[in-house]
Amino acid sequence: MMDTVLKASGLAGVTVRRRRSPKGEERREAILRAAMARFAHDGFQNASFAAIARDAGLTLPGLIHHYPTKVDLLVALLAWRDAETDQVQDIHIASWKQYLQGLVEVVRRNMRMVEVIRVFAVLNTESLTRNHPAEAWFVERTGSLRKRFASVIAHAVEAGEIRADVCGEAIAAELIALMDGLQVLWLRSPETVDMAGIFASHIERLIRDIEKD
Repeated sequence: MMDTVLKASGLAGVTVRRRRSPKGEERREAILRAAMARFAHDGFQNASFAAIARDAGLTLPGLIHHYPTKVDLLVALLAWRDAETDQVQDIHIASWKQYLQGLVEVVRRNMRMVEVIRVFAVLNTESLTRNHPAEAWFVERTGSLRKRFASVIAHAVEAGEIRADVCGEAIAAELIALMDGLQVLWLRSPETVDMAGIFASHIERLIRDIEKD
């Protein structure tokens, strides 16, 4: 995934500095959090590199030392988000029902990461614009999720656990659309939209609807 983003961003072959000192890691995390807030508020295109440096408590040369360009910073932020969500999404599951129910836990966990979800939603929409540096990442992310969800459903159909007329590709598209759409509704009105509750109810109805009698 990261190779695709680097190629699309013109960063293939670039050697990324990796200092392992605790102080360096703390600075990089401070930068990523500052970038996350700026991207969420201003969007990637309008976010000021200098403002991100100031928010992180660094000079502009100090920021450039860690991330030479705004694209470098965006790639690092998306990779950081990937690592966070993979801790939940990549757990091994024993059945298709447990997999779908596990998605509810992903949504519930996302509700504790409002700034991450906000910047993700902003960048997801913004990446639809021409030549956006995050376009490749979101295209691959969506494609990967669709294949993963569809595969789980298809295997259950083959095993005779789900009705034969159920289309895994359609269920996958439905789940992704609901998860992304609920995020937008929740971000606009977190006090009135129970994102995890709504999604959990949908999963329960879906399981009842597609399970073979």
